[in-house]
Amino acid sequence: MMLVGLLINGLVSGALYALVAVGFTLVIGVLDKLNFAHPEVLMIGGFVAVVASGLPPYYAFIAAFATGGLLGLVVEFAAFRRFTDADAKITAGLASMAVGLVLTDLTQKVFGTESVSLPIGGGWLSRRFQIAGVEFLNVQIVIVLATAILTGGLHVLLQRTRVGRQIRAVAESPVSASLLGVNVLRVSQAVFFVSSALAAEAGLLLALRSGAASSDIGLTFGLKALAIMAIGGLGDLRGAMLGGLVIGVLEAFMFHLGLGRLSELTVWLAMIVTLMVRPRGLFSSGTHGLEQRA
Repeated sequence: MMLVGLLINGLVSGALYALVAVGFTLVIGVLDKLNFAHPEVLMIGGFVAVVASGLPPYYAFIAAFATGGLLGLVVEFAAFRRFTDADAKITAGLASMAVGLVLTDLTQKVFGTESVSLPIGGGWLSRRFQIAGVEFLNVQIVIVLATAILTGGLHVLLQRTRVGRQIRAVAESPVSASLLGVNVLRVSQAVFFVSSALAAEAGLLLALRSGAASSDIGLTFGLKALAIMAIGGLGDLRGAMLGGLVIGVLEAFMFHLGLGRLSELTVWLAMIVTLMVRPRGLFSSGTHGLEQRA
């Protein structure tokens, strides 16, 4: 039973990793550029929960989704809209990093540099129940269900809607999509809105799990998600999901073996080994099309 509980903890962590990695992957899969402000949007999601303290949890979920999406639009406008050439990848990346640093600094000015406790949801999220002798926390169920709903919604968006078809068309070729009448700018904005909304939701869920919001979480948790994206394959949503779950389980087993201090290295060692064997990642086929990657 201990191993089952360990596996559950790993899957919960992996679900959060996957949610952030999917947001990274969506942007690079469509625009072929890295959004280095993504971890800071994750961090903001936790502080949205702090602001929404005392309200029913679903209000915090809605607020985090909207706040993350709006921040995504800000990042797109400030760091990516003017840098559309193939040679502007580094410039766009640096600009997004600057936006992320501004977000961190502003957050620290408002909330301070120490972790802020999170009373949202009262005691309900910390309650436990048992199934077949295995103990669960309510917050674990919330995280898994929320991740499943959000990633399932993303799959439906990409595969079943007009916006999704346009996103996949731009991922294949922005020039060809534009010639076919697709508004590439609007697609880019939609991608940043969705990816950043997912990151903010992950930040909210992470804060609910730990009971606190921290301005440092983007640097630690967010960078791990970036490594997971590289492991799964740049632009591959399937790889981001599976990579996040695998790393979460591996970290949990490292703790179980008494190697907790080394668990932080798990994702980086896995990335090094993966890229040595498969430089494009486990699932990448060398293109950034998304039609088979959601």
